[in-house]
Amino acid sequence: MPVTVETGSTLTFDRFWRWLKRHPNCILRAGTPDTFLYDQEDLHWHLEEDEERVPVVQLSRGKQTLAEIAIEAREVLFVQVLPDPDGDAGQFLFELIGGSGDEPYPVYHFVLAHGFDEETGHRAQLKQ
Repeated sequence: MPVTVETGSTLTFDRFWRWLKRHPNCILRAGTPDTFLYDQEDLHWHLEEDEERVPVVQLSRGKQTLAEIAIEAREVLFVQVLPDPDGDAGQFLFELIGGSGDEPYPVYHFVLAHGFDEETGHRAQLKQ
């Protein structure tokens, strides 16, 4: 599925990943074109890199990992940011775009409770 890229609303994957690791409690949904993981009160997101430095997103309940997404960062050309067309006001869709430069398409996505802002930081906190 080809993607129309909006000018001025893109990030590099590395910049996005560094920022996302500071905002795990803000993730509402993550996935691929075929898979959707949804946040719930008793679930928690864990973001890290494995021993080969592959970015990994885990959704856990307590100490039990329920689902995991390993991101092939080499496939990601850039990250496109836009207000989530299917979400509530203030929610943002971050699409990790891959493919060729001629026909890019989303390979991963994240929906967060807010947009990209490098100045805003969150303290680690428990969900209420």
